[in-house]
Amino acid sequence: MADPTYPLFPIFAFLGFILALVPFPWHLQAWNAGTCIFMVWASLASLIQFVDSIFWHDNAINKAPIWCDISTKFIVGAGVGIPAASACISRRLYTIASTSYVTVSARERRRAIYIDVTIGVGIPVVVMLLHYVVQGHRFNILGDIGCVPTIFNTPLAYPLVYMWPPLLGCVSFVYSALTLRAFWVRRMQFRDVVCKSSSMTLSRYFRLLLLASIDMACNVPLTVLNMYINNDGVTMSPWVSWANTHYNFSHVEQIPSILWRTNRAFVVSAELGRWIFPCCALIFFALFGFAEEARKHYSALFWSIAKKLGFSKPEPSAVKQKIFSFVRASNNTHTIDHDVLPPYSLPKPVHYNNLDSFATSGGSLHDIDLEKAGISPTFTNTSFSSDDSHLSPFGQEFALSPLSPDVRPSSEDTQAEHRIVISDEHPPSRPPTPSLVVGNAAPSIPAFHRPFSPPSICPVSSLDEECRGSILITVHTEKTDTH
Repeated sequence: MADPTYPLFPIFAFLGFILALVPFPWHLQAWNAGTCIFMVWASLASLIQFVDSIFWHDNAINKAPIWCDISTKFIVGAGVGIPAASACISRRLYTIASTSYVTVSARERRRAIYIDVTIGVGIPVVVMLLHYVVQGHRFNILGDIGCVPTIFNTPLAYPLVYMWPPLLGCVSFVYSALTLRAFWVRRMQFRDVVCKSSSMTLSRYFRLLLLASIDMACNVPLTVLNMYINNDGVTMSPWVSWANTHYNFSHVEQIPSILWRTNRAFVVSAELGRWIFPCCALIFFALFGFAEEARKHYSALFWSIAKKLGFSKPEPSAVKQKIFSFVRASNNTHTIDHDVLPPYSLPKPVHYNNLDSFATSGGSLHDIDLEKAGISPTFTNTSFSSDDSHLSPFGQEFALSPLSPDVRPSSEDTQAEHRIVISDEHPPSRPPTPSLVVGNAAPSIPAFHRPFSPPSICPVSSLDEECRGSILITVHTEKTDTH
C-alpha cells in the first residue's frame, strides 16, 4: 500500500532537523539549558525519522540492525526528553516570575544549569536504560515508517517507561499555571523583574511561556491517547522473570504497510508517534527563529559570506545619511502645500525729475501711454456738479496729462537690474481680500446701488456708464507775475 504522506513527511522531518538547530548558538551563549536541550532532542529525533522514512519506504526489510538498535533507544529517550525540557523551561519561567531577583552569580547559574541538565538529559537516559527491563525483543520494523521500539505489555512497563511523559507534562502544566498566576499578580513590575536577567528579555520570556503552554495543552492528552491505542486489545501479561521477558530477544518483527494500515487506530498511533518530533522542531523555530536576536545573527552570517565573495557591508553612518537625505528630500517636495509666495525682490522705484509733465486739464487724455503712465484713462465728465467736490480726497479737481517726453528714469534706475528669484514651482496663490476704504465723509448710498456690493466712495451716475471705475483728477496751475 502506497504511503500517502510520502514525500511530505521526509521534507518536514528534514526541515525540522535543520531549523530546530538554527537558534541553538545564541541560546547556548545565553546559557538557556532548557531550550538547548529541547532543540537537541527535537532535531535529532527528526533526523532519525527522516532517515527511516527514506530507507524503509515501501519495504520492511531489516537493512540496518545496528542503526535500528541505536535509533529505537533514542526515540524512547526523545519521547521523555522533550517533555522534560519543557518542564525545565516552565520551571525557569516560574522562578523569574515569582521572585524579585534573578540568578546572576556564576555559582547560582551553574547550579541552575545542573538542575536543568539533570531533568532534561538525566531522566531520559535513565528511562532509556529502564526500557531494556521491559523490552520483549530487539525492535520492530514497520513498512514506510522504519524502526520502532518494542515494549512488553506488563504492569512493570507503566512505572518504568509509560508514566514519564504524562508525569513530566503534569509538572510542566503546574509550573505554567503558577507562572501565569505570578504574572497576573505582578504584572505592573513584571518588565523590571524580567529585565534583571542578563540573558532574558520580555519578548523571549513570552515566547518561552507560549512554548510551555503549547506543551502543557498537547503533551498529556496525546501521550495518554497514544498509550491507550498501543495497548488496546493487547492482553496484559504478568511479570514472571527476566528470562521470561527476554526470551528470544534477537527476534525482529517485520510488518509491511499493507498489513498495519488496515487497522485505523494503529495508523493514527504510528503516524502520531513520528509526526510529533518534526512538529515540535518547527514550532520551536516559529517561535524563536524570527526574533530580533535571530535576525541580527542572520545579518551577521549573510555579510560574513558576502565578505568572502568580495562584498563589504556599508557603514551604518552612511546608510543613515542616505536615509536622512531621502527623507529630507521627500519632505521638501511635499511640505509646500500652502499659499505662500516664493521669494521676490522688489525693483527700485522710478524717480521722475521733471514736473512739467503735469499740464492743465485742457489737454486731451486720449493720447496717454497706459504702459508708461500706469493709470487707467479717464474722461472729464461735466455732469458732476461743484457740490460733489467734498467727496474727492483732494480739495480741488485734478486731471492727468500725457507723459512728457522729458520724463526719463535716472541713470541709477536704468542701470538697476531687477531679478525675480523663484525657489520652486508653486501653484498660484489666492488674491488678498480687498479692504473697505472709508472716505472722509460717509457717502449716502444711492437708490440705484446694488444690494450685495460694497458702497461706492463717490456716487456714480447711472446715466454715464463710461465713468464707472475711473478717477477724475484735474490740476489747476496759476502763475503769478512779479514785478
